[in-house]
Amino acid sequence: MNNTRGSIFMVLAMAAFSIEDMFIKAAASSTNVGLILVLFGLGGTLVFAVLSKRNGDIIFHPAILSRPIIVRAFCEVIGRLSFALAITLTALSSASAILQATPLIAMLGAAFFFGENIGVKRWLAVLVGLIGVLMIIRPGLEGFETASVFAVVATLGFAGRDLATRAAPPTLSNTQLGIYGFFVLIPTGIGMFVYSGEPLHLDVIAGSKIIGAVVFGVAAYNALTIAMRTGDVSVVAPFRYTRLLFALIIGVSIFGESPDLMTLLGSLLIVMSGGYTLIQSQRTNKTIPC
Repeated sequence: MNNTRGSIFMVLAMAAFSIEDMFIKAAASSTNVGLILVLFGLGGTLVFAVLSKRNGDIIFHPAILSRPIIVRAFCEVIGRLSFALAITLTALSSASAILQATPLIAMLGAAFFFGENIGVKRWLAVLVGLIGVLMIIRPGLEGFETASVFAVVATLGFAGRDLATRAAPPTLSNTQLGIYGFFVLIPTGIGMFVYSGEPLHLDVIAGSKIIGAVVFGVAAYNALTIAMRTGDVSVVAPFRYTRLLFALIIGVSIFGESPDLMTLLGSLLIVMSGGYTLIQSQRTNKTIPC
């Protein structure tokens, strides 16, 4: 029962994340990306601040200055900024497909920084996943889009954020981490907006899209937290890849995207390699005596 509930919440989280991406991409058609990040960060910060106060948490906890949190904030900025640019400048479906390699990159980081033994089979799975990424971005080939590199950088940023989250002080709650994750987007967006030199422009329609992104972004974060705390990770985590399905549906139906065969095959390789690493990880854990 717990695994079923956890899996459902994971699917809901991935659907909400995809809708968040849709709103950001739609808002970027008429509004500066920097301004979007400012408002998105402000909205998320306020929501998580309210949740933290309701839970009795300290908003500005001293642990905010710890090394893992500083690293997490830096990686959050890199990931969020790069992915916002990726879905703005390239197809949502292809950017989301590349993002699915995040768990693979995080696994590599766990091996290097935490000394985890991932084994030869999972190393090969990571290689297959990276080949899938190359099939989507196609560097040096005719279909290569320079802007797709932003999706790759976003993947590295989010993987770094996940690793830093693991090393974060346990005294910090998920809502506190949510505050700090959204807050760093505010100065980042301001800097990006000032650097672009574009005039301030925000109409009612664009503003409503940003509000939609905040609402679904916060809902996605909460659903993801419930999913990871409810069911077994080995059962729940593979449902992360439903985000790609939702992104494909939104990309095709809302933005008129037409992913080619190479993109679809690359996406399949990424999902298969990621799923395989989760299966292998579970088998390895079962063979280790407690």
